[in-house]
Amino acid sequence: MLKEFKEFALKGNMVDLAIGIIIGAAFSGLVQSLVQDIIMPIVGLLTGGFDFTNLFYPLSSRVNATTLTTAREQGAVLAYGNFITLAINFIIVAFVLFLVVKAMNALKRKEEAKPDEVKEVPNEEKLLGEIRDLLASGRGAVPRGPTPGGSPI
Repeated sequence: MLKEFKEFALKGNMVDLAIGIIIGAAFSGLVQSLVQDIIMPIVGLLTGGFDFTNLFYPLSSRVNATTLTTAREQGAVLAYGNFITLAINFIIVAFVLFLVVKAMNALKRKEEAKPDEVKEVPNEEKLLGEIRDLLASGRGAVPRGPTPGGSPI
């Protein structure tokens, strides 16, 4: 059973999957930073400094706070601004992933379009190929039956 587990764990697909998950986690942090540190401040600048994360609707009459964190401490709130922020983040992440996959597919197509290197054929194979071609064309065919002198081969 240990041998079977070892074969399963070390198969190429399993290792590739593990590497993909690790790279995906690192890439996720990178994209989140891109969204939070670069894109959302630009969105805030375009909207006049408006912060989506603090948009909420109080579900209790006790809530009178102006920030989401304080409002959540006071009672139930519907935090639709946080949802808007996460939806924008998702759209940006999906678009960045689309661009990455598109670039990788373009590189893959470019690599597949390259002609394979021409390998040098050994002399023995060249000679065998020539013999085959001669036999196929009939010029190198060995006559059967009696030779022109009348004696059999």
